[in-house]
Amino acid sequence: MGEVVRPYGDSSGDGMVQVSFTLPVSFDKRAEGAAVQLAQKMGIDPAMVVHATAVGDGFTFFVVYGRVNHLVDLSAVRVVERDYPLLSAQEVNAAVRSGLGRKLAVVGACIGTDAHTVGIDAILNVKGIAGEKGLEYYREFAVTNLGAQVTVPELVEAAVRQRADAVLVSQVVTQRDAHLVNVREMSAAFREAVPAARRPVLVVGGPRFDELMAAELGVDRIFGRGTTPREVASYLAYAVVDVVSRRVGVAG
Repeated sequence: MGEVVRPYGDSSGDGMVQVSFTLPVSFDKRAEGAAVQLAQKMGIDPAMVVHATAVGDGFTFFVVYGRVNHLVDLSAVRVVERDYPLLSAQEVNAAVRSGLGRKLAVVGACIGTDAHTVGIDAILNVKGIAGEKGLEYYREFAVTNLGAQVTVPELVEAAVRQRADAVLVSQVVTQRDAHLVNVREMSAAFREAVPAARRPVLVVGGPRFDELMAAELGVDRIFGRGTTPREVASYLAYAVVDVVSRRVGVAG
């Protein structure tokens, strides 16, 4: 595969793409014309409306298909690569046991007004997701799931009380960048309330996060959509043991 590629639709390198969006206009021919105009301004030419439907009074949902001339330079793509081994449950338990000599304490929650617990439950609850058990399944993890709509002070208090090695926060609600606001507030609260030598590893997850923003948001790791419990468990075994080892080294 070359370093420069084009989108693929009907034939290799034809530049065909499909996009969907909603416009605040009533469903009629004029609305379809507005959708084509928007698509053309996005660089899709020719643009064809292949689906349009009303979604309430004064709104129309569109699917547009067409060609773009843009190229993708793969050498310029920036992503967060996994920099730790993907371990089995047995390997995770062994790593925690040998590295910490005790159970790894995890506190998880959905903070702010976010009431969507599907993500945090999938990672923490023993039933897990997609055939993988959640962190409660791991013998060497002590998991506290605070549930939904937890305030930042409540989360910090629980983490201190449980002597958490790691804090996991799930955010699904993203209106007005609520997920970013909440995470910044959370990381600032931990910096203020907990000395650096005892601060837990901060991990956030959700479908709308940019994994490259961890440092900007003041957290240690961001997990995006499709993350599995095994990935999170492997990361915690790697990151927490590393943090504790460095603290011991400094203290020594």
